[in-house]
Amino acid sequence: MSDDTKKDWRDTVFLPKTDFPMKAGLPQKEPGILAGWQQDDLHGTLRAERAGAEKFILHDGPPYANGDIHVGHALNHILKDMVVRTQTLLGKDAPYVPGWDCHGLPIEWKVEEQYRKKKLNKDEVPRAEFRAECRAYAQKWVDTQRQQLKRLGILGDWDNPYLTMDYDSEATIVAELMKFAEAGNLYRGSKPVMWSPVEKTALAEAEVEYEDITSTQIDVAFEIVESPNVPELEGAYAVIWTTTPWTIPVNQALAYGPEVEYVLFDCLVNYNDDEIGMNLREGGRYLVAAGLLESVTTRLRRDCDPQEFVISSRRTIKGSDLAGTKVRHPMHTLGGFYETLRPMLPGDFVTTDSGTGLVHMSPDHGEDDFYLCRENGIDPVFAVDDGGVYRDDWPWLGGNDERRRAVINANFNAPDGPICTDLREAGALLSASADYKHSYPHSWRSKAKIIYRCTPQWFVPMDKDLGAESPLPDGEGSGVGSPTPADAEHPHPTLSLKGEGSTLRERAMSEIERVRFVPERGRNRIRAMVEGRPDWVLSRQRAWGVPITLFVRRDGTYLQDAAANQRVVDAIREGGVDAWDEARKAEFLGSDHNPDDFEMVHDILDVWFDSGCTHVFVLESDRWPALTWPANLYLEGSDQHRGWFQSSLLESCATRGRAPYDQVLTHGFTMDQNGRKMSKSLGNTVDPLKIVDQYGADILRLWALSVDSTMDHRIGDEILKGVADQYRKLRNTFRYLLGALEGYEADEAVDYAEMPELERYTLHKLAELDGKLRQAIADYDFNEYTRLLTEFANEDLSAFLFDIRKDRLYCDDPAWVERRAYRTVLDTLFHALVRYAAPVLVFTAEEVWTTRFPEAKSIHLQQIDPLPDNWTDEALATRFAALRELREDVTEAIEPLRREKTIRSSNEAAVSVPAQAVPEGFTRDDLAELFIAASVATHDGEGVTVTRSSCNKCGRCWRLLPSVAEDGDLCSRCEEVVN
Repeated sequence: MSDDTKKDWRDTVFLPKTDFPMKAGLPQKEPGILAGWQQDDLHGTLRAERAGAEKFILHDGPPYANGDIHVGHALNHILKDMVVRTQTLLGKDAPYVPGWDCHGLPIEWKVEEQYRKKKLNKDEVPRAEFRAECRAYAQKWVDTQRQQLKRLGILGDWDNPYLTMDYDSEATIVAELMKFAEAGNLYRGSKPVMWSPVEKTALAEAEVEYEDITSTQIDVAFEIVESPNVPELEGAYAVIWTTTPWTIPVNQALAYGPEVEYVLFDCLVNYNDDEIGMNLREGGRYLVAAGLLESVTTRLRRDCDPQEFVISSRRTIKGSDLAGTKVRHPMHTLGGFYETLRPMLPGDFVTTDSGTGLVHMSPDHGEDDFYLCRENGIDPVFAVDDGGVYRDDWPWLGGNDERRRAVINANFNAPDGPICTDLREAGALLSASADYKHSYPHSWRSKAKIIYRCTPQWFVPMDKDLGAESPLPDGEGSGVGSPTPADAEHPHPTLSLKGEGSTLRERAMSEIERVRFVPERGRNRIRAMVEGRPDWVLSRQRAWGVPITLFVRRDGTYLQDAAANQRVVDAIREGGVDAWDEARKAEFLGSDHNPDDFEMVHDILDVWFDSGCTHVFVLESDRWPALTWPANLYLEGSDQHRGWFQSSLLESCATRGRAPYDQVLTHGFTMDQNGRKMSKSLGNTVDPLKIVDQYGADILRLWALSVDSTMDHRIGDEILKGVADQYRKLRNTFRYLLGALEGYEADEAVDYAEMPELERYTLHKLAELDGKLRQAIADYDFNEYTRLLTEFANEDLSAFLFDIRKDRLYCDDPAWVERRAYRTVLDTLFHALVRYAAPVLVFTAEEVWTTRFPEAKSIHLQQIDPLPDNWTDEALATRFAALRELREDVTEAIEPLRREKTIRSSNEAAVSVPAQAVPEGFTRDDLAELFIAASVATHDGEGVTVTRSSCNKCGRCWRLLPSVAEDGDLCSRCEEVVN
């Protein structure tokens, strides 16, 4: 046929047809899809359709209602949504009830900031009015964050979330607190707690962050006046080292290590420079740990000529021989508090890692100090007030002295500050330098340094027998509390925990061993924290929160009356925390008690106790009947091992005898694309809302589910561009499927037994993928889930099956069984892949589904069913694995000819492969089809050879075949189809 008479066969080719666009336009399209879900009540419909199915309960850890969401919120909620959706995909009933933490310091601090801008004093505003402003502030951010999280495609009961500030929630928190009180598992005590002088409240460990600072370090001499076991120590000086000079004014003892070896050395020094003013005395004798002598003398020599500092003699002394030794406080001339001699006490915590091996003890400002002093009858003196300033009546640094300022003030502690100046003038300061770099705790909210401060607080004991109840006065309740309505509906273990793990610490440790942690290292982290944690400090000195609703007698004991407690709970359920009011004192106490005998506590509860109770007022509540207690899973960032995971564990172990969860999943933190921690000051924060506006929520979701979230991970523009490219490939896979399945009907389907091997191999790979995805769901390994899905779409489908079968799809007769078999497999792939992708690409999957089935229910109402067992064919898979390796060799051999333009496509290649490399059962025609080559021959040698085929090219299918008489004519297959 001559060139001018060649026919155009394009209208006879069955090309894919679809309206599904290649360009996603997600930022514009997603809001409409989201509105459709809301209009159809997708979450409610799903609950109705899954009613009676196996439950899977992920209990939402409450984010704080304070500010726009950040990328950490986005990651956390996308992971939660992935859990809920994949469990739903498996056919389970997996409701999701979101919630918010609404009480506490961060919100109160923000409202106070607004007051400060108006030059108003919070303390002059009625407490109820102030709390109302806090409530309104929290509600504003609940509403804001709710819309932002919904925009990410998070499916949940958004119209009915839980809030810790709901009256029912507040009442339940009080009821839970009363269970502790009625069982005698609360006590008020004074001991050092982490205290913020700026916010004037105690802080929990979870509210503290650590930053590197530079402090003043000083060496101070305490004169030894009594030493019954080592008389020659009298007149010598015990040297202590500290980085908190401000604690010296309340020193009450020194600690030594009983097993430590000490050295008493004589110092000869020709040094008395009043301008420098250090107090090394010629002929002075000093006591330090032998192992620290060199480092101590290095500090002492710093401000004098080393040639003039000489140790003339030394004597070693056993630590145990220091028992009974007493020293004089450097400020003893002030009399009163400072006149009392300070004992030297044995402390197991004393080490020789740094310092001098002797530790100055201030029971007001250190845990070790407090306990050692208490054991020896020494009580705190409470000299520092809630603002971190020494009391007006304190004999040193108190009163109206202009030097009286916050103890954490750097100038206050500086070498030329009031502490060091007075110690220098008293002849006790041996060295001082402002160059000690170390990590120091700061308030998470104010960013200011915190202190340990001894204050009266309410505690939950960690090591008291939970089964033991305090004796109650006659007629004062049962001691265990009345069950709430929720308790009656949701029975749980009683408070009797005798036997395995009878203390709160033991029970919690036992549960830590039982619970599944993902990743496993989370178990070690929380175990170490619970194993060594002190008693739980419940009280805060603030206004916005749930009150500690206790009535305290003059002797310090508190009322344990279940009836009175129930009246308080009922009042708070009706009117919120404002119901705890002095005006209702007699009402709450009832006729059995004289109001004048009791003081109402007005401290509020640690917000971690609030959130630790969410399992009660959410999972056990009739408000959400789809939920059950305990939860299958808690999922939060790894910092919650010291926060919500732990407070929930302790609260539930104390009141229900076990953890409120069976599994704990933790994720790491998101860094910038250079691996740096995100910080507003560095300008490297990434706003998830801007990502959604630029790329769409599905891109953000794909990023979150592609990284290894169990570790710290990265995000940035270049990373997101790569994710967007990954998304485009997945989208194109669906676009091809939609186009290739245009007009497909069920009667076109071909039975498995009639299918060619390539189609059966594809079904084997699909079955293999299905099993791996189910395992990834069970392992909560979502980056593996996403990787498997994308690799299957790209490598097994686009680069293999679709590439090979496009010839059959385009050119075979629609009635032929081979083409129908391919389309049957494509239909199977479509239904599987759109379901697999639905938890990841929630909007795109809905778009794909409704493009093909516009009248069908949402894709998110579907589930995956088990695939037929006979699709798994390992022998077939082994043969195709070998063939795919050979195919890669062929493709590699063809590529140089393509670059040289010897051939334009593999269709023009005549290939010869080693005969021994061809898997059994594949003919030369099979190989030509699978390699997309003009022809395939075999040879006895090694390596693949490629030349250009000498055959003519079919004008319709473009294959070079012997049956084509001239270029542009039809091959025998195409001629049959056209005719």
